[in-house]
Amino acid sequence: MLLSIVGGGCAVGPDFRSPAPPQLTQLVPNGIGRVRLSGPEQQTYVQGLGIPRQWWALFQCPQLNAVVERAIAENADIAAARAAVRIASANASAAGGNLLPQVSANFDGSRQQPTAAQSATNGGTTSPYSLRTGQLSVSYMPDVFGLTRRHIESLDAQTEQQHFELQAAYLTLTARVALTAIEEAALRAEIRAAEKSMAVGRELLDALQQQFKARDVSRLDVTTQQAALAQIDQTLPALQKRLATTRDLMIALTGHLAGEGLVETFEFECLHLPAELPVSLPSEIVRQRPDVRAAEANMHSATAEIGVAIANRLPQFNLNANVGASASTVASIAKIASFSSPLVFWTLAGSATQLLFDGFSAEQKQRAAEAGLDRAAALYRSAVISAFQNVADVLQSIETDHRAVTAAARGERAARANLDLTREMVKLGQATAQQALSAQQLFAQGTVNVVRTKAATRSDAVMLFQALGGGWSRRETPPQAAATKWRVRTRRAAAGANVD
Repeated sequence: MLLSIVGGGCAVGPDFRSPAPPQLTQLVPNGIGRVRLSGPEQQTYVQGLGIPRQWWALFQCPQLNAVVERAIAENADIAAARAAVRIASANASAAGGNLLPQVSANFDGSRQQPTAAQSATNGGTTSPYSLRTGQLSVSYMPDVFGLTRRHIESLDAQTEQQHFELQAAYLTLTARVALTAIEEAALRAEIRAAEKSMAVGRELLDALQQQFKARDVSRLDVTTQQAALAQIDQTLPALQKRLATTRDLMIALTGHLAGEGLVETFEFECLHLPAELPVSLPSEIVRQRPDVRAAEANMHSATAEIGVAIANRLPQFNLNANVGASASTVASIAKIASFSSPLVFWTLAGSATQLLFDGFSAEQKQRAAEAGLDRAAALYRSAVISAFQNVADVLQSIETDHRAVTAAARGERAARANLDLTREMVKLGQATAQQALSAQQLFAQGTVNVVRTKAATRSDAVMLFQALGGGWSRRETPPQAAATKWRVRTRRAAAGANVD
C-alpha cells in the first residue's frame, strides 16, 4: 500500500512540455522543385520519403557499406558515446533508489570486563564476557513535494540527451565516412585527369620538338610547352598527398591505425547517385534531428531542476525505525522471539525540517534554475534555427550544383573537341604553341570541373541525409526512464506480483 501511495502524488515546479514545431510552409525562400540531371543520373525530390536506417546503402557501393558498418562497430568516439549513455542511465537508476526505504543491518561484538555493579547482579562473577548486538534500521524520506522525483526526472532527461548525442555521433561518423569516400573517388579521378593531361602534353611536346628540328617553330614554342608540362606534373604530388591523407582519415574513422591500411578503394563508378531525394516537413525535421532532440532533452532537464530548487525550500520529512537485540551469545540473539524481552530494543522516530533562513541561498538557487531554463530554451531555439539553415543550405546547394553539372559537362565536351582539333593542327604545323597551351589548359580545367561537380552532387546527397536526421530513429530507441522503471516495480509490488 505504501509503495502505491509513494508512486503517485504531485511534484512542485513546472511540468515539461515539448516546444511546438515551427509553423513553416517551405524550407527555402524560393521553394524547391523537381531536379533532373542529364544522362543516366537523374534525381527527384520526394516529399515525406523516409530515410532508411542504412541510408549510405542508397549509393549502391559495397565498399562503402563495409567501411561504414566497420566504423560503427569499432570507432572510438562511438564507443565513448555509448558508454556515456550507460553512465547517465545508471546514475538515473541509482537516484531512483531514493524513492524507496533504505534498510541497513549491523552486528557488533565485544569482549568486556564486568563492573562491580554488574558482578553483584551476576552472582559475584568477575570473569570477562562477550556481548553481541544485532540491529536492523529502516530510514525513509517521503517525497512529499517531489524533490526526489524531480531530480530523477532531470537525470532521465540527461540520459535521453546522451542518447540523442550518441545518435548525433552515429550520424556525424557515417556522413564523414561517406564524404571521405567521395573525396577519395574525386582525387583518384583528378589524378587520372592529370595523368591524361600529361600524356597529351608530352604528345604535343614531341610534335613541337619535331617541328623545331624542321625549323617550323621557334625554341620559345618548345620551352613554353615544356613549362606547361612541368606545371601539370607539379599537380600530381599534391593530389597524391591528399589521397594518402584521405585514406589515413578513412582508416582512423573505422577505428584502426594508419599502418594497418585499408582494403577498400573508392571510385565514382561504385558511388551511384541516389535517384530520389527526401524532403521532410518542418514539423518532422525537429523530431528527426538528434541535435535538436538533445537540446530539447537539455531543456527538459532544466525544467525539472526548477522543481528541485523549489522543493529544497519546502519542509523535509524523515521516518526512522530501529529494532535490535543484545545478548552474550549469538544463539541467544537468534532465540529472541518476543519484543517484550528485556534483550530487545526498538525505536520509532519521525522528524520534519524547515529551513528558516540561509542567507537567501535557496531562493537564489531557484532563480539560477529558472535562468538555466531560459538558457536551455535559447539553446534549443538556436539548434532549431541552425537545423533549418543547414537543410536550406543543402537544398540550395543541390539546385546550383545540378546546374553546374550540366554546365561542366558541356564545357568539358567543348574543351575536348577543341583539344582534338588543336592536336591535329599542331601535327600539321597549323597551330601555335600558345594555341596548344590554351587547349591543354581548357581541357584540364574542364575535366577537373566535371570531377568536382560529380563529387559535389554526391556530397550534397550525403549532407541532405545528414541534415534531415539520417534515419537515426530507426537505429535505437531511448533508454527507459528510471522513474518509469521504478513506477512499474512499485505497482507490481503493490499488487503482490514478482518484481524483476
